[in-house]
Amino acid sequence: MAETHGTGAPRRVPNPREIQANAQNRYEVTQADLPLHCPMEGMSLWNSHPRVYLPLEESREARCPYCGAVYVLKADE
Repeated sequence: MAETHGTGAPRRVPNPREIQANAQNRYEVTQADLPLHCPMEGMSLWNSHPRVYLPLEESREARCPYCGAVYVLKADE
């Protein structure tokens, strides 16, 4: 049964496997995430911004111009 929010209309219930877009200010990413874009795969996109690709291979850090999220490339392990 869907949850409601007082109006009788169903309320969106978050998927536990979904990464909420723009929920954090800093994300650690790996080589497997390249080429990097924000929002990332698996993020909820219903309330997000357009996809933008972020170059971080050289500086190992990039900031999204839309939401300000910082992405840091983790060192190879």
